[in-house]
Amino acid sequence: MASFAAARILTRHFHVSARRSALSRFNMPAMSPTMTEGGIASWKKKEGEAFSSGDVLLEIETDKATIDVEAQDDGILAKIISQDGSKGVPVGAPIAIVAEEGDDLSGAAQLAAEAASQPTSASQAEKASEPSKSATVEPSKPEPSKTQAETKPELPAGDRIFASPIAKKIALERGVPLAQIKGTGPSGRIIRADVENYKPAPASTTTATAAAPAPAQADYVDTPISNMRRTIGTRLTQSKQELPHYYLTVDIHMDKVLKLREVFNKTLADKEKAAKLSVNDFIVKAVACALSDVPEVNSAWLGEVIRTYKKADISVAVATPTGLITPIVKDAGSKGLATISAETKALAKKARDGKLQPTEYQGGTFTISNLGMFGIEHFTAIINSPQSCILAVGATQATLVPAPEEERGFKTVQVMKVTLSSDHRIVDGAVGARWLSAFKGYLENPLTFML
Repeated sequence: MASFAAARILTRHFHVSARRSALSRFNMPAMSPTMTEGGIASWKKKEGEAFSSGDVLLEIETDKATIDVEAQDDGILAKIISQDGSKGVPVGAPIAIVAEEGDDLSGAAQLAAEAASQPTSASQAEKASEPSKSATVEPSKPEPSKTQAETKPELPAGDRIFASPIAKKIALERGVPLAQIKGTGPSGRIIRADVENYKPAPASTTTATAAAPAPAQADYVDTPISNMRRTIGTRLTQSKQELPHYYLTVDIHMDKVLKLREVFNKTLADKEKAAKLSVNDFIVKAVACALSDVPEVNSAWLGEVIRTYKKADISVAVATPTGLITPIVKDAGSKGLATISAETKALAKKARDGKLQPTEYQGGTFTISNLGMFGIEHFTAIINSPQSCILAVGATQATLVPAPEEERGFKTVQVMKVTLSSDHRIVDGAVGARWLSAFKGYLENPLTFML
């Protein structure tokens, strides 16, 4: 939550007078350590409306979520500077004027105008210099050319044009309209020199505009880039360009997981309001167990050091209308399947509603991206820096495999293909292979991570 009280203490100026006028600026708070700018989704209080400690003043749109900002003290929202829908407001920029009960609000509008004009002082100075610049470089009007003086309005159709035979011949060869030439011969007759010296007058802007065809209706739609989409693009591009990715893929037999899930869900169905377990819940648990076995994968590159984490905080990729976000199941290794399932569903709902708090999506140690529910068999994912790995999970599909012990010589098994993307600066190929082997072992024998 924004430190509203701290903002008031730093910006408030008290003085003694018969009438209190202790107005102060309320600046855009930093909702996370990496936040540099944000947007105003909506104000929950109107200008002149009083608020109490704990009331939601406004919703701020960050690069990952929409977050409520609560008041830490009682007061009055005297004037709003940044209105609903404002984008790209820098952290620390004034967004409102606040006061306390009994304060004189008559100066709120002036203080708001002063605060709003401060960031644009440079641009105003630049604009002030534009008139003098334009006056200096004002182009002079072109002198009427001799050619323009020698042309005349085109004659009405049917009128006779007097020209010498040689003038007519040259005009025909060169495509010169005789009707637009003013003759210099006897009685205005057009002679050879008139045709040879003729130059067409430049078409006027009005004529060119009228002649231009009307633009066709656009067959596309431009959508403004949101803060969240801009951040996703920047970070993924940086990760793909700067991190030395490599990829390891393995097939996992999921028959035992599917059977165990069926048994658990039948048992849970007898309990009232009990949610069913998903395959992804087993995957989260198996990832946490494998990270415990191979801790080198549960690490991050921090420039001068490689940090290895003691707990498995699993980031689970969730698709939202505004973009991808990765809420975290914290310390997944210490939790049971039912708890993991409940937390994952609750976090996914908050993510889609845009209500995640920064602590719920920042600081994971390993990421899972599962597209199996969309029927995707295999894909590779981009590492969520500074984490060292991300696991791409495909769909579980029935596959025929050799089985000499079977009468038919083959059998059908449920196979899931997963691909581990690793940062080669931290995780060597052999380490990644060891981790995938441990992960595969837990899913093919799911009872082992319940011991």
